Amino acid sequence: MGADNERGAGGRSRSVLARGLSVLDAFTSGEPELSLAELAARTGLPKPTVHRLLGDLVDWGAVERSGAGHYRLATKLFRLGQLVPRHRLLREAALPQLEHLHQVSRENVHLAVPDSVYTLFVEKVTGSQATAIRSRVGGRLPSHCTATGKVFLAWGGQERLRRVVEAGLPRLTPRTIVLPGLLHRDLERTMERGVAVTWEEAEHGVSAVAAPVLGAGGRVIAAVSVTGRTQALDVDRLSQAVRSAANSTSTALSAGF
Repeated sequence: MGADNERGAGGRSRSVLARGLSVLDAFTSGEPELSLAELAARTGLPKPTVHRLLGDLVDWGAVERSGAGHYRLATKLFRLGQLVPRHRLLREAALPQLEHLHQVSRENVHLAVPDSVYTLFVEKVTGSQATAIRSRVGGRLPSHCTATGKVFLAWGGQERLRRVVEAGLPRLTPRTIVLPGLLHRDLERTMERGVAVTWEEAEHGVSAVAAPVLGAGGRVIAAVSVTGRTQALDVDRLSQAVRSAANSTSTALSAGF
């Protein structure tokens, strides 16, 4: 079999581009540096192929070598990500609201968008008084255990919920909802309240409240959230502030989405 005609799952031919993208996709927020052997195992590609692809990716600037024979993603990918028009316009419209929400809450404030079965954080405003949490810009977490993710599930239609359930509901903490029936009822309560709430479902001692950002036609395109220490998070007080920030962002976007 030729080097440029390797097969993927189902026997389909995988192009050089597809194989290169699979190498990039192997990195995660939890494991930002990987060895050649680890990348080969995660992509299902032979080590010589991965080594050749890494050479091309390093030359292009998407990957860089770190110590002890490991590789990590490089800053060129970050620069390209900042050029995505949809997310750039969304962040510009939301940032004043996020900063005001941080002043009100003194906690971590997120702007997130749906990404497959995940919630993807595209902006984060925090400070010295905010609770230390593991979220970061560009990071993803499962939808079913995050407040922003529950926004996308509650208002995103049955098809999105079906995909998330079929992908599995991993338990991140003892309080993570892992039964589809319980998740469905929780999402019904979310729509009734107008905000999504999580209680230590993604991280021990951390809770959150989120509200939807609407685009053209009333479609949910993003979510704004406040995340902080459970014992100090006043959900009743913050719910209105989060809704206000999300609504103001929707207004600022106008018909741009």
